[in-house]
Amino acid sequence: MITALAILVILLMLCSLALHIFGLPANWLIMGLVIGWKLFLPETMTWNFIMVLAAIALVGEILEFAAQYFGGKKYGATGRGSIGAFVGAIAGAILGAPFFFGLGALPGALLGSFGGCLVLELSHGRTFADAQHSAWGAFWGKAFGLAIKVSLGVWMFVLSIPKIWPS
Repeated sequence: MITALAILVILLMLCSLALHIFGLPANWLIMGLVIGWKLFLPETMTWNFIMVLAAIALVGEILEFAAQYFGGKKYGATGRGSIGAFVGAIAGAILGAPFFFGLGALPGALLGSFGGCLVLELSHGRTFADAQHSAWGAFWGKAFGLAIKVSLGVWMFVLSIPKIWPS
């Protein structure tokens, strides 16, 4: 019975990694599943392990934001452009979610990051070429940040398997 439940939880964790494509909090769902397992079988892992996973998930969120911010800054974005990229990424993910069976959230976030930075850089009085250059930095920073976040989610998944799988 425990083996079947462990397989189910591990499969749910694996499936939750796919939620990154939809812009959903996949790493936090993995956390929830691991906490649920800890509450069901307390002897399988410590709360320190849970805190390590929480730290990894939090670092993923911070690095995703920081990569977008510093990507834009490296390409000359102003503070206003960086805020536009952040707000644009959220709006783009929400507006893109209904398309392609939810898969539109990922390109929506990337394009929203680009568009938000571009619009606010232009409103700041920058030339189109300069604003576009900054927006590309925000776009590639967002893409890199998402890659980091997904990688950390995979790491959380791999670290959790030995704690869940019955020995």
